[in-house]
Amino acid sequence: MYTVLVVDDAAFMRLAIKNVLEKHNFKVIADAKNGKEAVEKYIEHKPDIVTMDITMPDMSGIEALKKIMEIDPKAKVVMISAMGQERMVKEAVLSGAKNFIVKPYKEEHIVKTLLKVASEK
Repeated sequence: MYTVLVVDDAAFMRLAIKNVLEKHNFKVIADAKNGKEAVEKYIEHKPDIVTMDITMPDMSGIEALKKIMEIDPKAKVVMISAMGQERMVKEAVLSGAKNFIVKPYKEEHIVKTLLKVASEK
């Protein structure tokens, strides 16, 4: 069972992702509402995977991704973006994101993407 940190500034999105993941045998060990909190919770919980929204207040998902990659170069972060954020997704991948999911996403797609990332060495 893989552990996940879910990061999104919208509480309903965190809950929706958590529900999907727990239904498919992932364990959501923490969630965060912004990039700053994401970095703190990553250090505290050391999850197998992080789902990271790109656009958030206080610290963006890309800034949080960069900080997490500095702390743990082996971190597995999957970015979640809205349609039209291709430039930011590209920057995220160049900054170390392992994959990305575009909203609105299908349940199977998020599960498949996370399983693929989790199983990569």
